[in-house]
Amino acid sequence: MVNRVSSFNSSLILKVVGIVCILSFFVDFVILLLGFSLTDKQVQIGFTTALVDRGIVPLVGLGIISAAYWLDNLETGGDRSGLDLRLPSMILASILGLMFLLIFPFHLNNVRQASTQRVNQISQEAQQLENQPNQEAQQAETRLNSQLSEFQSQLNNDQAKAQLEQARNQVKAQLTQILKDEQRYKQALENPQLPPEQKELLKKFTANPQELDKFLAQQTDPNQLAQQTTSEIRQRKEQKIAEIRQRKEEAQIQAKNSAWMSGLRIGISSLILAIGYTIIGWTGLKGLKEIGALQNRKPKAPLG
Repeated sequence: MVNRVSSFNSSLILKVVGIVCILSFFVDFVILLLGFSLTDKQVQIGFTTALVDRGIVPLVGLGIISAAYWLDNLETGGDRSGLDLRLPSMILASILGLMFLLIFPFHLNNVRQASTQRVNQISQEAQQLENQPNQEAQQAETRLNSQLSEFQSQLNNDQAKAQLEQARNQVKAQLTQILKDEQRYKQALENPQLPPEQKELLKKFTANPQELDKFLAQQTDPNQLAQQTTSEIRQRKEQKIAEIRQRKEEAQIQAKNSAWMSGLRIGISSLILAIGYTIIGWTGLKGLKEIGALQNRKPKAPLG
């Protein structure tokens, strides 16, 4: 008698735990459904992800309820009284199996569309960033041309020409003294603080003194300076654009990999849950059908 009471209590506890697991899943389902959107793919992905992550809970609840009825069968030999939860549980398992089976292609399609949308967004943002160096370079070239025109107009002044010629002669005299003085020339070449480009120029001037006049003429030529500055501006612009494109490609690859890794995880989990629920549902319904058939075949007791 004590064993029957203990078995009854254990079966009741298992049924209550199983019902609580199932109800908690549907409470979460309703709460998640309140924030669902038919147009926002990210919301849909979050909905299906949360649903699949909680999908194991009712599966455990169904297993606990089945264990409770198995315990009843061991004790009572199949005679039961009260509310029978087996048929609703098996029907629920079949419905959940169908639901998670439909989530599998639905979620993968949303991930594909969201990934494409994110990649396009990254391309648009990168295009906007690429336009900035172009605009900055164009503005810098415009300022440079304006300064060049102003400088050229100033050079038409005899006083400005005289100052420029004086500065050119001073630089030429200083370099000539270094080239003629062998000791100072060697010290300059051995000076670690002197850039390699300037050392090469000194060697070039020593080999051919006429190159010094050409160099000074180029360095004081406004057009030459403008071309050099413009070239530097364009190089910086191209470098920035190359960096932006590289970051864009890396961001696109990262977005694709992240989306598909998450998509495959949820998709495969949903497919596994669908298989599990379907097996439980159809196996349970088949078993209930066989039990009902056996009960109908029991010989009736003879009357009187």
